[in-house]
Amino acid sequence: MKVRFWGVRGSIASPGPKTVRYGGNTTCIEVETNSGDVIIIDAGTGIFPLAQSLLRRLPVKCSVFITHTHWDHIQGLPFFIPLFIPKNEISIYGAFDPVASQPIKDILNRQMEYCYFPVREGELKAEITYNNLRERETIEVGSARVTPILMNHPVLDFGYLVECDGKKMLFTGDNEPLYNIYSPDDDYYHEYETLIAMKNKMFIDFVRGVDVLIADSAYTTEEYPSKKGWGHGTFDSCIKLAAEAGVKSLYLTHHEPTRSDDALDVIYQGLKQKYSEPFEFRIASEGLEVEI
Repeated sequence: MKVRFWGVRGSIASPGPKTVRYGGNTTCIEVETNSGDVIIIDAGTGIFPLAQSLLRRLPVKCSVFITHTHWDHIQGLPFFIPLFIPKNEISIYGAFDPVASQPIKDILNRQMEYCYFPVREGELKAEITYNNLRERETIEVGSARVTPILMNHPVLDFGYLVECDGKKMLFTGDNEPLYNIYSPDDDYYHEYETLIAMKNKMFIDFVRGVDVLIADSAYTTEEYPSKKGWGHGTFDSCIKLAAEAGVKSLYLTHHEPTRSDDALDVIYQGLKQKYSEPFEFRIASEGLEVEI
């Protein structure tokens, strides 16, 4: 199984001289199995360069799994060129939105209404199927199995576990570690602490032993207090998760859009000095390819 990063930024694309090395495109990850099955996780702006690579092997058959429908994770989908080409087969998966009471198809199609984009979904030429997912519902994609798990973010948000040929990769999508919303003197504080402990154990068991963990590390620990509740993790929280779950390697992603390449280098050097974990951890960059 091969994993390739096509977009590693969060919130908004941030191209320019300060983001050349790590990349400025928003989230998009490609997984290719040994059998040639193509799984795409999220359709941020990074899906556009991914599309160019897929055009070399027409007809395209692939599955796109959306973690959640915030703009930085779907805004590249209208520019995914295989959608426009006959005989291509594109399967799109995501959550039913309980707030808007809309399936994933309706949510994604809204950004292709004529006032936003000149080509409407009904004019696309590929064979496109839309599939609503439930948590822990495993989907078979060729030789692979993909299982969603609910994460902590200000919209319904799935992380995805991909399993194939005895190997495992998990992407958290956007995720903030759970914290107690009550103060210690509130009646519900201890009850909520018990709930958090139970949910954390369930998630760690789900992640346990994966070969590759890709995790949302948007902020430093020092930045986090002013970002609390925004739905994102820190570099330290991701390393803590990876250590508790006994993963084999960790890739830190969803870089804050104003953070330069040089700033990421400084953070990475500091993390290497701070931690001597028995697993490899790296900061993800566009074009990085990982063989599992």
